[in-house]
Amino acid sequence: MAKNKVQFQQGMSLVQFLAKFGSEEKCREAVFGWRWPAGFQCPRCGHAGFCRLKGRQVLQCNGCHHQTSVTSGTIFAATKLPLRTWFLGMYLLAHSKVGVSALALTRELGVSYNTAWLVKHKLMQAMKERDERKRLSGWVQVDDAVWGGEHRGGKRGRDAPGKTPFVAAVACNERGHPLRMRLSRIENVRRETLASWARRHLEPGSLAVSDGLIGLRALADAGCEHEVIVTGGGVASATHPRFHWVNTMLGNVKNALRGTYHGLRSQHLPRYLAEFSYRFNRRFALADLVPRLGYAATHAPPLPYRLAKLAESYG
Repeated sequence: MAKNKVQFQQGMSLVQFLAKFGSEEKCREAVFGWRWPAGFQCPRCGHAGFCRLKGRQVLQCNGCHHQTSVTSGTIFAATKLPLRTWFLGMYLLAHSKVGVSALALTRELGVSYNTAWLVKHKLMQAMKERDERKRLSGWVQVDDAVWGGEHRGGKRGRDAPGKTPFVAAVACNERGHPLRMRLSRIENVRRETLASWARRHLEPGSLAVSDGLIGLRALADAGCEHEVIVTGGGVASATHPRFHWVNTMLGNVKNALRGTYHGLRSQHLPRYLAEFSYRFNRRFALADLVPRLGYAATHAPPLPYRLAKLAESYG
């Protein structure tokens, strides 16, 4: 039996990771290369010449004498952690199929829980912002879902207290194989909300396939060709071949979230969903996961602790 080429990739081993990013100097040079791939460019005047100040991890522009560090303006800004700790966190997050909890990161990185939590959320934010730049296209399977459950004896259904709605979409090629995934928390399943989501995340002209939920008719409003399959919900919806991959992804993600995280708060759900999408969308090149996440983190804006705690976004 032939092996699946995606599943049996070598990826980047821990030994290879340590050889490439095992020292602070190697990590710093990597961030420099990701931030300025064409060479240094002063963030103030754009001048290319610079010098490194002795005794300080600072670069000084030869033109305007503005001083900057390789981490300023990135997700690593103002960090007191060594970059090698951040890089190990990136390795663990990028290579874990079911996610890594902040408590597990506490033990692996040797830091406090609050520090591990912030490292994780900053990296997940970088994943989220990076994936939001590319829209799904072609044949896209779309379905709505909820995270959380109703209280015993309380209201049932999508609007039950404690349930957070989100949209799952999987783009497939002409052979029906999944290419990219998008998981987005939404405020509700009304038509105008889903139309806004579709305009943001689906390419016009895509073939969007969904069930008979009234709100999902908004996919046509966003310029997509919309195929509606009324399944009646339940097992018929979960096993319909036209929704195979979106239902598979939903099942995998929900099982991973329940198994790895405890007490996941609704306002942070977008980042956790983005974490799974980010890894899935880059599964064809496992060896590049750490460098690609490092590039995303270097080009993501700083995320202060207070904003990380209060974060709540839709779409």
